[in-house]
Amino acid sequence: MSLSLFALAIAPGIAISMYIYFKDKHEKEPLKLLVISFVLGVLSVIPTTVLSLIGNYFFDFNPRSSSFYFSLVSCVVGIGLIEEYSKFIFVRYYTYKKEDFNEPFDGIVYCVMVSMGFATIENILYVYEGGQAVAWTRMFTAVPMHAIFAIIMGYYMGIQKFYNKKNYALIGLFYASILHGVYDFVIMNPGISAEIQWLGFLACIIFGVRVARKSIKLHQDNSPFKAS
Repeated sequence: MSLSLFALAIAPGIAISMYIYFKDKHEKEPLKLLVISFVLGVLSVIPTTVLSLIGNYFFDFNPRSSSFYFSLVSCVVGIGLIEEYSKFIFVRYYTYKKEDFNEPFDGIVYCVMVSMGFATIENILYVYEGGQAVAWTRMFTAVPMHAIFAIIMGYYMGIQKFYNKKNYALIGLFYASILHGVYDFVIMNPGISAEIQWLGFLACIIFGVRVARKSIKLHQDNSPFKAS
């Protein structure tokens, strides 16, 4: 892989990480913890791989199955849930417990950082195989969608920690996994026509962006540091 292609592969993950960092208006997180979170996201490919192997061994997941329902389950559980859970555990059992996780918006920040670590290493692998065309396509599709899944999960994680809402982190994981799975199903199922795939793809992105923007604004507006 050339240096320019490598730069193209890592650019969207870094750009989105910086975007979320600057959206944290009232009490920014320490850069060291953000970098650690990003690296943990890279490492999250390990549990993803292990869980995928176990899932495929027992259930033989096939997102491109001719069976509509099995393809959907394969995408939601075999891809969406496994990947989102692999990111979730690093935030929930590491950064969630840190003193610096001290406002609801931090759930979004740390989930996005972990997710961008995962998305970046995934993007490097895809771009290595597919070249520049894949890099440009994924820059505006797969990588931003990973960020959207993370924002949704992080929004609920922030609510759980600061509003004493039991199991809200798991609710966020559930919603992120469903949207992730539906997004993959729309673009991978062979029984869906090209026209429906494009409509479903656009619907997932538009819906995801709207939810993500609203989630960001709600936590910004309710920051305990806003007054200062």
